Amino acid sequence: MASAEGQQHPLGIYYKIWILLFVLSGFSYAVDYFEVQGGMRWALVLLFMFLKAGFIVAIFMHVVWERLALVLTILGPPSVLLVLIGLMTVEGKYAEEARFNYMGHDRNAVALSPSDLHGEGGDHGGGGEH
Repeated sequence: MASAEGQQHPLGIYYKIWILLFVLSGFSYAVDYFEVQGGMRWALVLLFMFLKAGFIVAIFMHVVWERLALVLTILGPPSVLLVLIGLMTVEGKYAEEARFNYMGHDRNAVALSPSDLHGEGGDHGGGGEH
């Protein structure tokens, strides 16, 4: 839907989207309130985040009323970046699994903390003064 120069959009659509954003924020807070954990938590948080961002860009930034060429120009590069980030994630998981399988890395290894490296606190005495 191409818009004419200076066209006014009805205020009702803005009010409806504003209310919808409050509802989606409520759902987002409900994820924490009901203590959803694991992959479901992150899937829900990301879903609500993308929905809210999409409505804001589409309605409040007037992208829904722009020509398709401009919409693709604006939304294309971030979409490509998201695909590349997804591909890097898959490749990273593959590399990590290869380390576990072929290099003998311990899956239960715990990273050292700065206090482990610098001798602060614990049984080392001296109270961290060097």
